[in-house]
Amino acid sequence: MTAIPMETADPYGLMHPERRKDPYTSYARMHRDGPVHYCEPWGAWLVVRYSDVTAGFRDLRLLSARTGQFGAGLSDEVRKMMEPLARNLASWTLFLDAPSHTRLRGLITKAFTPRMVETLRPRIRALIEELLDAARGKERMEIISELANPLPVIVIGEMLGLPRDDRHRLKRWSDQLAGLIGTGRPTPEQVKAGLGAILEFEAYFRTLIARRRTEPANDLLSALVHAEEQGSLLSEQELLSTCTMLLFGGHETTTNLIGNGLLALLRHPEQWELLRASPELLPDAVEEFLRYDPPVQFTNREASVDMEIGGKAIRKGERVMLMMAAANRDPAQFKDPDTLNVRREELRHMTLGLGPHYCLGAALGRMEAQETFAALMRRFPNLKLEPGASLDWLDSAGFRGLLSLPVVLGAEAR
Repeated sequence: MTAIPMETADPYGLMHPERRKDPYTSYARMHRDGPVHYCEPWGAWLVVRYSDVTAGFRDLRLLSARTGQFGAGLSDEVRKMMEPLARNLASWTLFLDAPSHTRLRGLITKAFTPRMVETLRPRIRALIEELLDAARGKERMEIISELANPLPVIVIGEMLGLPRDDRHRLKRWSDQLAGLIGTGRPTPEQVKAGLGAILEFEAYFRTLIARRRTEPANDLLSALVHAEEQGSLLSEQELLSTCTMLLFGGHETTTNLIGNGLLALLRHPEQWELLRASPELLPDAVEEFLRYDPPVQFTNREASVDMEIGGKAIRKGERVMLMMAAANRDPAQFKDPDTLNVRREELRHMTLGLGPHYCLGAALGRMEAQETFAALMRRFPNLKLEPGASLDWLDSAGFRGLLSLPVVLGAEAR
């Protein structure tokens, strides 16, 4: 079989390394050319129009149970190797449909309601102040490693009841897993790294779960263990998978929301000054950051029947990618979609999903971001991007975030 030239198979450059720096130019071209495009390297239909992405989240014909896609295009040997990985991911609520999704989500939703999350606000504020205190007297700070990474890891870790000193290895495993989940078509190397991370996660949580069975505590992990013991509400694999998903999802996207949002503000100093003068705009500003440069660019589905989307015939079993980040830049939905505007009135972005799979940790991520930006603007009003800073992005198509964000702090406010 003759290989398809890359410029033909990937006409929008989605596989090109430069896309990590700016995927939005590609999305703009896709919007001009049509609402749905087939990407040969990813073996998937890419849906970019806002109305179609919205409909896709609500369409029960598009299945979330799609973990078999991770092995697509890989050798039988590699697919065999990744069985423990597929088994863990298959019990994530992210990759389930009703009724299993409804049952599992119901067990953990109560811990993430806006009312429950609000009780965490004082602790989150204290953690942010503690992390910023470590920069006191310094001229510079590296935002990702010193603030955006540790904060959400500590918060979700404390909710689960994990030792704080474990956060560095937990973050390392999460990054390895993100390299797998956030790709259109994983390489054998990404599968190997993701498998290693899952095995480490499961061994780690098995030890803690065994301890909670005999020594329960007032934490989310104990509550999940108790649910399992109350009559097969959670199987052992579901318990391990849910703990892994909560740890991963509870910090990976929030780290990127803080980093991406702060970079956007620093590149638009007039928006920084506007927020400083009107801090009551912060909740809406965080929604604009989620729209403008979202930490998650797309999510996958699988067609359960032959169907049509945007005038394209989708066959049963084919992969459909709902491109939230592209939908957020749809000029038919958002005025001046490529402009950062913290006063934007149309805030119905698609970053957090819609319907049954709406982001479980949305309230927690929003709060962490709001409190972080409020503290930074209050304590370091003259914060600036470090001149000549080289900005490198995660090597992931699905997860968008900075590896580092060096800033000049300026004089701390008294």
